[in-house]
Order: sequence, then C-alpha cells, then structure tokens
Amino acid sequence: MIWPKITELVQGVRKGRLTATELVKQALREVDAQQSYNAVLALNDKALEQAQNIDRKVRSSQPMGPLSGVPYLAKDNYLTRNVETTAASNILKGFVPPFNATVIERLEQAGAILIGKTNMDAFAHGSSNENSDFGPVKHPLDPKRVPGGSSGGSAAAVKLGMVPFALGTDTGGSIRQPASFCGVVGYKPTYGLVSRYGVVAMASSTDVMGPITNCVEDAGVVIEIISGRDPLDSTTVQRSKQSYAEMRGSLKNARIGLVKEFISGGVEPEIIKRIQRVLQLLVKKGAIIQEVSLPAAKEALSIYYVIVPAEVSSNLSRYDGVRYGPRSAAIDLDSMYLGTRTRGFNSENRRRIIIGTYVLSSGYYEAYYQKAQQARTVLIKEFDQALNDVDFLIGPTTPTTAFKLGERSQDPVAMYMSDVLTVAPNLTGSPAISLPAGCDSKHLPIGLQIIAARGQDRQLLSFAKCCEKEMRDE
Repeated sequence: MIWPKITELVQGVRKGRLTATELVKQALREVDAQQSYNAVLALNDKALEQAQNIDRKVRSSQPMGPLSGVPYLAKDNYLTRNVETTAASNILKGFVPPFNATVIERLEQAGAILIGKTNMDAFAHGSSNENSDFGPVKHPLDPKRVPGGSSGGSAAAVKLGMVPFALGTDTGGSIRQPASFCGVVGYKPTYGLVSRYGVVAMASSTDVMGPITNCVEDAGVVIEIISGRDPLDSTTVQRSKQSYAEMRGSLKNARIGLVKEFISGGVEPEIIKRIQRVLQLLVKKGAIIQEVSLPAAKEALSIYYVIVPAEVSSNLSRYDGVRYGPRSAAIDLDSMYLGTRTRGFNSENRRRIIIGTYVLSSGYYEAYYQKAQQARTVLIKEFDQALNDVDFLIGPTTPTTAFKLGERSQDPVAMYMSDVLTVAPNLTGSPAISLPAGCDSKHLPIGLQIIAARGQDRQLLSFAKCCEKEMRDE
C-alpha cells in the first residue's frame, strides 16, 4: 500500500472523508499481511480504542490535534506505556514501561496513534538488523538481503506500506543507512533538537531521534511535533520559531559542497555515477557545485568506534542483575554478573562493551579515548569551516547498496564499514537526511545524503524537498 501524505490523511479525518478507525485497521492489516518480513515485534492493543476516541471527537466537533488519526510505528527502543519495550534484546523481554518517551508522548498529544514497535539490532548495535535477538528483518524489495540497521524494522515497515511514518534512532547512521537501503526518506535532526528522554540509550553524545517517511514533507510534519526543549533532557536545544513543515526553498544559487572523501575508494561505481547525475540535475536548476575536502572524515569511523563503545559500556552497565533487568542464579556476586550479562547480551553487545571498557581502562584512556575526543574536535572544526563556505554538503549515504543476509555477519569490520559515510554528522551534531536517489543495476535503492550546519534543520528540509522534486521529475 502507498499511503497519502500525512497532511492529506489528517484533512481526510477532520472532514469526515476518512476515519481514524479505518486508518488504524488498514495499518494493522498491512502489518498482519507482511509478518514474514519480521519488521514488527509488538502491537498496541489500545490503538483501535484511541482511534475510536478521535472519531468521536470529530463527530462532536471537538478540537483536533495536528496528527489526529495518523497511525505510526516506533522503533523498539522507545519506551511506550503499556506496550512491551525490549530494544530487541532478551535481557529486556517482558518489560512493559509505565510511561512514554517524550517523543511518544508528544505524538500522542498530537493525535497520532501508535500501532506497535519495530524490530531492530539489539540495543541498536548493528548496521544490518541481523543482531536482533528476535530474528533479522528482511529487505522489503529482496527478502534475501538486509534492510540496514539498526532502524531496519522502521525503514522496512514504511517501504512496505504498513504505516505513513515510523520512528528510528540514529547514533552513527541508523536512520539514514536503512532508509538508503530501503528507498525511503531518513532524517537525523541536529543533536538535541529532539528529546532523548525515555529512549533506551546507546551512546548519549551521538544518539538522535528522528522519523523515517515516504517524503521530505512528511519528515517536516513529524519533526514539527516532536522537536523542542524538554525539561526531562538537559541536552535539548531551542527549536526554530518557524514551522519545519513550511518548506520554502530554491536550488538557484544554492552552494553545494561535494565531499571528496565521500566518493573515494570503497564506494561502488554505480553509486558514484548516480550521485553525479543528481548533481547535474541540481546544476541545471541553478545550484553551484564545488568539491570540498574534509581530511578528518577519513578517520570518522575510527573515532566513532572508540567513543561510542565507551559510552555503550557505560550505558549498559545498569543491566547487571542487581539494578535492572533479569538476574541469573549464582553462588556469588561475580558469577551473577557474568551469568546475567552472558545470557542477556548477544555477541555484538558483548563486543562493544569489551571494546568500550578497554579504551576507558587505566593505561589506555589517554592512548585511545582521549585521542579520539581530540580527533572529534578536529572533525567538528572541519565541518564548521566547510559549512561556512557552502550551504550544504552532499554525497552518497552508503558505500554499497543492501547486501545479502549473512554476507557480513562474521566480519565485524566489513559490517562497520556500512556506516563509513554516516558517522561524521553524529560526531559533529549536524543534521543530515537521506533521500531515495534511484536504483543500481540490481534494482536496489541508492541514497543521497545531504548535511547542513547545526541548527539549520529547516533549511536542510527545504533544500532536500527541492532535490526530491528534481529526482522524482527526472
């Protein structure tokens, strides 16, 4: 099913052409019909009741929220009141939160209806959605391939037409990379624009919440609701006074920097060719293209896989059998810790905990973690300078299209390379978006990544919408 735009759905509900109940039932039918893709882990048994309440409000002419009646799915690391939240890990199996994450609460107040929770790499550790303790998600166009990760369930669900939009989280590309693989829009806002409160933490300095949608306009509609300061998250920043849903932009005289390091070795020739074709379309509309070099971008993946595992090891320390989660029976404290964490965490979780603990340990902190933070500062300065010279940075989202299930599962380094083009904006806090940019010769989607300066989310969305139009009109 291809869903109409979110604004069209809301207008239909308000004017009585559609009902929230019909929309929810349609979403549930789509989820049920496509269970083989393993994209959804749990359903909200209150969804129909919520839809009926909205329909009653419509009939009685009561005030309506800006997303009234729109069904959506949320990645399973968002806390959802009365709906199981596992982060796709056995260590949280059976956990039903007593409250909503801030993002979920804001969507509920706006009238959006949570249908259920999407599959993911356990604790968001992965790039393929093969690290879920509940089985991998399958690619929506080729079930023998991966949908990307860690928000692969959300990306696959949107592409399969289960819902008009789904929520993901992006720590190093986990919204943009699966969006690229599946051929949908994936938007990572500026760090702090959307509250992290009530989302199972992976790496607190790079975690960002955002939407996966069918078009840029829908991404703006969702971010308009979920963005802004939150007293429960001290890292949140002030949002734009202008609506993110109002996108007014032009390609004429837009200064675009093609990142040299993003089209160098390791990127498939078909992807580079397609990105160059997109740039030709933009030039015809008056955009100004220049090559930009970001030398530190070559080291971004190395920086990321020192800093992020360090934060992972800290955030996952609470799952020890004492403070949180299940407890393994044991004769002493050390055995309980070991048993609980060995049984509860999968191999990728344990790998990241061990790496993170190592780089933070005495004798190695200065050699690894401190140097990585210093290199991160260099990267931030390079991005700031580049985005002072141009309006946007552009390049492919991923170096390859979707690979086959199992192809990289035994090679962690090859798997990590899937994120080589997406990690830098997380380290710098910059907003970034992935747009469908066509397909390769295997008919697999290619993603175009656009990056803006911190806080320039509205400008990014407006520009992305212009690019989207040119690619669709081609």
